[in-house]
Formats: sequence, structure tokens, C-alpha cells
Amino acid sequence: MTTGEALKTEVQADTKSQDKAKRERSAILFPYQDLGDAIKVAKGVHTLGGTRCQTDQLAAQLGHTVTSGSFQQRLNTARIFGLLTNSKGMITLTAPGTKIVDPTQQKAAKVEAFLNVPLYLKVYEHFKGTTLPPASGLEATFVEFGVSPKQKETARRVFQRSAEEAGFFEIAKDRLTYPSLKGSGELAPAVQNVEDNAQADGKKSGNGGGDGGGQHPLIEGLLKELPEPKTEWPMEERKNWLEMASTIFNVIYKNSDDSRGSLRVVVEKASAK
Repeated sequence: MTTGEALKTEVQADTKSQDKAKRERSAILFPYQDLGDAIKVAKGVHTLGGTRCQTDQLAAQLGHTVTSGSFQQRLNTARIFGLLTNSKGMITLTAPGTKIVDPTQQKAAKVEAFLNVPLYLKVYEHFKGTTLPPASGLEATFVEFGVSPKQKETARRVFQRSAEEAGFFEIAKDRLTYPSLKGSGELAPAVQNVEDNAQADGKKSGNGGGDGGGQHPLIEGLLKELPEPKTEWPMEERKNWLEMASTIFNVIYKNSDDSRGSLRVVVEKASAK
């Protein structure tokens, strides 16, 4: 098979896969490739331009064409892990993306990237301190959280590989344990405070008031993801932020009407007049 034929077959296969995924869309965001794949994309950007490069440069670096479905999926995976942004033909590493290509900061950055995925954050909170169920039970939980039944096995396999890459299986393979970041050269991301007790949270907040003040660590982390006012913020990235906010709200707030519904953000483009 020639290179041209191989690329054509790749595009056709990926197009069919994407069309199928659209028909079976899940209600919660998760990647179709694992954290290790996302890190390779971030390293590609770092190799080409430090923190940013052109989209066509990165495609060539990774062995794809810009229009390849495989390349677009790899970009989307890295974006869901919070490692890069893609706007106007330029790929730019985020702060976590810059850290994850730095060996002295990579371990903490992997943890931050893993918990940046709405599905993974929800699963971590749900099973924190308990044994994970077997594959069938984990897949059933994924479906409950909003994963399409036809995507549950893929979601589960990618989740397990990503958890392994991020260090959540360092202590035991049957439970998610927040990795030890001592000696990593980097402070733990804000979400590590989920592991701390209320007293420790109060001390870290630095609030001198008598209410033990300070926002929940997940809310603090969410707010830190907001860009500076008056700067560009692409609509797709706003959508991702709102979906992440919805997942965090489900984790830390109770639902008084006991409904199992989920918030879905839809971007509607204005029609040209």
C-alpha cells in the first residue's frame, strides 16, 4: 500500500469513527486516547516551538496531515486533558502543558491533567477511599455518569491507562490513590486539597476570619482556569469550562430534587445575515 493510499484509508476510517461517535454522543466529556498520547502531543509542540507552533507543523511532526481524523483526535485528547489550546492555526501549550514536558514538574502536571477530565474527576471523587469495581461495574458507573453505553468499554480502557500514567495506581491497582508528589520539584495542584481534611483546608486558605473561610479547592481550581479579562477566549474552550464546572458542581453539591439529569452545553453559531 502506498503512503497516499494509507493516508486515505486512515482518513476514511477516522471519519466513520467520528460519525459513529456523534450518533452515540455521551453527556460527559472524556478523551478517546489516554494521557500518554496527550503528553506526546505536548512534547511535539515543545520540540517545534517551545510553547507554541503552527498546526501544520505539529501534524507533520506527529506523522499526520492537518485534515487527518487521527490528528484531530490527538489534538482533542490533549485539549481535554488541558494541555493545549488550538486557535487560528496555532497550537499553544497551557500552563499544565508547559509543566508536563518539564521532567522536574511532570509528575504533578500529570495529576492535574488527569483530574482536568470531567469524567475522571467524577470517578475519582465517587470511589475515593474505596475499592474500584471490576470492569463491568466500572463501565456501568460510567454509563450512570453520562457515558454512552456503546462507548463505555473504550472509556474504561482509556481511563485505566490514564490513571496508570498519572500515578493513581502506584499503591494499589484496584483503587485510585492520589499520588505522592514529594520530591517532584512541584507543588501539588489545587485539587490535591480534596485529600485534606477541613482543618488543613482552613489553614491553607489564609483567611483570618472566624468562619474557617476559603472556597472549596475544586472551585478554586476552576476559577484559576478562567483567562484574564479582555483576552481572547474561544467559544469551544468556554464550553469545556462550563462542562467542567457542571461536573464539579455535581461532585460538591447535593441535588435537592434527586434527579439524575446532567447539564449539557451546546454552542449555537449565529447565522450569517
